[in-house]
Amino acid sequence: MLRKIFTGMALAIFLFSGLAYAQENKVGFVDLSKAFDEYQKTKDFDRELEKKGDAKQGQRENLVKDIRKMREEIELMNEKTREKKEQDIEAKIKALQEFDQDAKAILTKERDDMVRDILKEMNDVIQDYGEKNGFSIILNDRVLLYGNSALDLTDEIIKILNDRYAKK
Repeated sequence: MLRKIFTGMALAIFLFSGLAYAQENKVGFVDLSKAFDEYQKTKDFDRELEKKGDAKQGQRENLVKDIRKMREEIELMNEKTREKKEQDIEAKIKALQEFDQDAKAILTKERDDMVRDILKEMNDVIQDYGEKNGFSIILNDRVLLYGNSALDLTDEIIKILNDRYAKK
């Protein structure tokens, strides 16, 4: 009996303190994936990175064409010349593989740096927004099991990010 009373009192205290906390503190959440994807800076950088990727692909295709041309020429050569040409082809294939690795590494690093910069910028905007608007907590939506849509600050954060980006 005493155990039921204690449990009931503990539950009442917990619920009351939770309600009091919610009333005294402003809470919100942001869908970081949506904010990241809808941020104009992200879209612009993705287009720029795609252009660089296309340029690298064009360079790669030229290397492949050279290798194919060399392979076609090899059929018309005598044995001694053919051996030299095969060594040249092997060297070109190795250069192509190195080009592929370097291009991938460069583009991946650029993408990683961009993501890191944008996420830092988003964090700064969210923190500034929270301080200016009296929020005690702003959560990432990934940690939520449920969030009332009235607490979703995502669209406001996207607007701030895009407005600031447009001014730059």
